[in-house]
Amino acid sequence: MEDSRPTRRDVVKGSAAAGAVGLAGLAGCTQGGQNDGGGGDDGNGGGGDDDGNGGGGDDGGSTEYPSLGNFPVEGDTVTFGFNVPQSGSYSQEGEDELRGYDLAKQHLNNGGGWVDQWDDLSGDGVLGKTVESVNGDTATDPDTARQSASRMISRDDAIMITGGSSSGVAIAVQELCQEEKVQFQCCLTHSNDTTGSACVRYSFREMFNAYMTGQALAPVVRDAYGEDLNFYQLYADYTWGQTQQASMEQFFTDVAGWSQIDSVPTPLGTSDYSSYLSDVPDDADVLVLNHYGLDAANSLPQAIEAGLDERLEIIVPLYNRLMAQAASDSIEGIFGTADWNWKLDEEYTQSFVESFQEEYDQPPSYAARLAYTQTMQYAAAVERAGTFYPPEVIREMEDYEFDNAGLGGELMRGSDHQAFRDVLVVQGKAPGDRDSEFDLLNVVNQTPRDDLGYGPDEGPAAECELGEYGDE
Repeated sequence: MEDSRPTRRDVVKGSAAAGAVGLAGLAGCTQGGQNDGGGGDDGNGGGGDDDGNGGGGDDGGSTEYPSLGNFPVEGDTVTFGFNVPQSGSYSQEGEDELRGYDLAKQHLNNGGGWVDQWDDLSGDGVLGKTVESVNGDTATDPDTARQSASRMISRDDAIMITGGSSSGVAIAVQELCQEEKVQFQCCLTHSNDTTGSACVRYSFREMFNAYMTGQALAPVVRDAYGEDLNFYQLYADYTWGQTQQASMEQFFTDVAGWSQIDSVPTPLGTSDYSSYLSDVPDDADVLVLNHYGLDAANSLPQAIEAGLDERLEIIVPLYNRLMAQAASDSIEGIFGTADWNWKLDEEYTQSFVESFQEEYDQPPSYAARLAYTQTMQYAAAVERAGTFYPPEVIREMEDYEFDNAGLGGELMRGSDHQAFRDVLVVQGKAPGDRDSEFDLLNVVNQTPRDDLGYGPDEGPAAECELGEYGDE
């Protein structure tokens, strides 16, 4: 595992953090979190309020909260663990995730970007502690990812771990974090199971899920291609592909009025899809490719080369700009969904894009926005709680409403830790319509969150049992 710890800054601790703790809510947003008591914030012990309720406290050791996970945080630094794929099928996403994480760390310690726009954050670390980080390579493999996260917890004392780029990886790591009472901030994970059957108290997801992709995409493709069509699916054979193909079947059938011919699994990491594509039946009107990352960068061009686009429509339900770049000659006119787009005309989007471009000389992918957002959300929740004590940070995030992550109003629902937000339906641009190598997707619809989602006892949430906070 690579250790990316920076040299510790010389800081005057406490003064900026004291100004940050206790500020309610984020800039321009409403707060749904339950906690209203700040706490000790200057490294000298807990606060408490006039009603006799205990506040947060100094996480350096003398606190009223008991030890839990890697709490309390000793010394004048705090460690975050960035656990991403630096090898394997989703390594492209991992590279951009790390850029987003490193930019968030830089801004948390020195100001800039959203730190200058969010009232909760000071630019002087988190609770006055300088943010350091350790990086791990998940290799897009759940066992490898769990081992890497375990080292971050036991060896590096990481107070928070974040990462993903594979739902199998995210679910494996969040299970570990629940056991170890260390918070996990999901990055790129789209499986319904992450906040459904496999949900845990110690994990939160900003990204939308496969169920929401089906809700957003089905009306658009029905209007574009018509009803009474037959569709055929190929899907990556692990939790993400399995839940996505199930959601596509549900909403293409119920909303679009289409009929599924078959749905066929393909191994994650497949490079040659010719045998699967040759089996696409002649009576199929639509081919749905539930592949992602390098898998989609292989399957989509191979479908085009096989001439399938000349006799049927092709849909890639989940796009990413990095995948679109790899398959840029094959995406023209093809529908899908995306977490976010760097060209959105929105205040926080453009602030993030400006900072990212200044640092890396290229616009961010949505994997980078997720990484940046999840780090900032965790840091802001700690500041509001006035402590790193995990149960109090979790309660700050549950049912929290905000509008400063680039997609308008969002709710981090407390019952399943799933963000409810808008979902973008996109379509691949023709080469002649692009203004740069990064301008690949056209946003055809920003589906409002009020038209998406499901109740706490419906959809994926019906199977969610979050588990304990650890202080019951």
